[in-house]
Amino acid sequence: MNEAAPRDVYWRPWDEPGLEHLHVTFAAEGVRAVGLILRKLGTAHLRCRYELETDAAWHTRKLSFAVMGSGETAGNRLALETDGDGNWRVNGEAQAELAGCLDPDIQITPFTNTLPIRRLGLDAGASADIRVVYVPLPDLTPRPAEQRYTCLEKLGPKGGRYRYEGLFRDFTAELPVDSDALVADYPETFKRVWPL
Repeated sequence: MNEAAPRDVYWRPWDEPGLEHLHVTFAAEGVRAVGLILRKLGTAHLRCRYELETDAAWHTRKLSFAVMGSGETAGNRLALETDGDGNWRVNGEAQAELAGCLDPDIQITPFTNTLPIRRLGLDAGASADIRVVYVPLPDLTPRPAEQRYTCLEKLGPKGGRYRYEGLFRDFTAELPVDSDALVADYPETFKRVWPL
């Protein structure tokens, strides 16, 4: 992995109030990302913070997620740790049902799409089916989910394009990404507002 200057990216939900600020640092030993999300979800107004760390091969090692704000879920916290080989601990407890999952997928951020795109390194036309640890809001109860990524345009200096399929919910989206594989726009879900 080449070291690069830290990146700051802002996204907003497609058609709801909210904003996310992502600060991500790329280093030889891995990636560290911190996200702050303001989001209206149903009747709740949430303020969320997450921190995520990967190793140099884009295998997630740690994810912490905290929810603040109004509603029943205010104060919820989640801590995920993994050995990088698909063995997970949730809030300190081993979770056998998550075995084999290599990436987390947080429902309310496009950043977690970057992880499998970078980890898989797919060539144009290639696909991969993966299992992820899906983290839904508002309850933060992680569960395994099946997904598929297809490379439409291989990641390069001008970015790339990928088809994401949420096989567990029959959902498909085409994702244009920048040269760091950060999502530019996620149709009907998220829009990048800076940098454009």
